[in-house]
Amino acid sequence: MPIIIKTRREIEMMRRAGQVGCEILARMREAVAPGVTTGALNELARIELEKVGGVGLSKNYPTYKEGEGFPAESCISVNEEVVHGIPSNRQLKDGDVVTLDLALKVGGFCADTATTVAVGEIDPKVQRLLDVTKETLALAINNVKPGRKWSDIARLMQYHVESNGFSVVREFVGHGIGRSMHEDPKVANFVTAEQLRGDFKLRPGMTLAVEPMVVMGTREVKMLEDNWTVVTADGRQAAHFEHTVAVTEVGADILTDGRAPWGI
Repeated sequence: MPIIIKTRREIEMMRRAGQVGCEILARMREAVAPGVTTGALNELARIELEKVGGVGLSKNYPTYKEGEGFPAESCISVNEEVVHGIPSNRQLKDGDVVTLDLALKVGGFCADTATTVAVGEIDPKVQRLLDVTKETLALAINNVKPGRKWSDIARLMQYHVESNGFSVVREFVGHGIGRSMHEDPKVANFVTAEQLRGDFKLRPGMTLAVEPMVVMGTREVKMLEDNWTVVTADGRQAAHFEHTVAVTEVGADILTDGRAPWGI
């Protein structure tokens, strides 16, 4: 499928969804504390989405039929859970790390954003994992320029992670986004022969969800019996940060940083 180039108005519509996502993620992050359940965090997201007429795009994914697919509005993954953790009555504990991942649609346009949060006091090595993952996202965004191949940016991301002693998960990548949560292209955080076959040049009007997923130890992951939750094979911690960005004539415009749209 061709990469869909967005108009200025479409990008601002996506920014509105991104603004909502940023605000909800901030409320979820503020609610993170020992004793709080992941289900309660998801309920907060559900209520906030309902207030603005937004839709959590994880709910009932991928068919979007009632009672099918993923059972919650957000994905909440704890410690060794990399992605797609199912909110439940699990209570957070001091020393945990929890990833809050929210894809949403508002007014017909989508945004996708994620952050990993410390619960109370965490091990300094785990804090370094969070810092490096966040730095990797910033590194990618700061290197977005029209005409640049994505593989050049993916290589920088992989090098930053691995030079700090961590590993990049390869089973999951970022993606194009717009009227649908998942559009072409695939937006990798690493470089392989397969990734290079799907390489692309950045053009103004592209909108991408950039989302490095980084782990403490081996990059291998496995699926739990719920057929959703993906965990590290060695049981060590994972981190995940994500922004939705638009490529402009001069660089990247972050659509999930909380700024209000203009001109719509």
